[in-house]
Amino acid sequence: MNVLENEIDKINEAVLEMMHLVGQQLEKSKRALLGPDTELAEEIIFTEKRINALELTIDRYCENAIALYSPVATDLRFLISMLKVNSDLERIGDYAEGIASYVTEMEEDLNQDMLAAIKINEMFDLAMEMMVAMEKGAREENTGLLRKLFKMDSSLNKINKKKSKVISEYIKKDPNLIIQGFYLHSTIKKLERVGDHIKNVAEDYIFYLDAEIFKHKKKKK
Repeated sequence: MNVLENEIDKINEAVLEMMHLVGQQLEKSKRALLGPDTELAEEIIFTEKRINALELTIDRYCENAIALYSPVATDLRFLISMLKVNSDLERIGDYAEGIASYVTEMEEDLNQDMLAAIKINEMFDLAMEMMVAMEKGAREENTGLLRKLFKMDSSLNKINKKKSKVISEYIKKDPNLIIQGFYLHSTIKKLERVGDHIKNVAEDYIFYLDAEIFKHKKKKK
């Protein structure tokens, strides 16, 4: 194994570590919000510092490998892809931290009827299912599994589109739910964005493995 291969292995392990850590953050953000559990929320916020540090480390590894070893073909695609994957994973971590921050700010328990109506449990579970599939697909370099994430992201988008109407109906009935409605509206938007970033990661891995480019790719009519 040459020096570049060693560097690629190091980067791969760091990215998979980041992926696993971010998945844990998202799962904890669900428990913190629905608990509610402010101590767990504070733990998520603290762990975000570790994610940020790991992002900088991965960026440095990739940049050094490109600058020092002049990679080509698959190796170059891997390094370019991991730079983008790293950024998307850090953003997912940001969303988990944002949800945790809401928990530390809330002064009362969330309205359970409104929680059920906006399907927040379903949305969290689907986002987590996508995270697990993404990590498995990345570890196994399984593009078939990664491609399934596109359809799952569409399901997240459908729930997101209905949130405003449902939340507004609850607020009309009880204006005291305005603050809760704001937090839940923003939480669902964050989960929808998590799906977008997971889809981005899938696209970047497929680019690395199959040399297929998705950017600006038009849907067939």
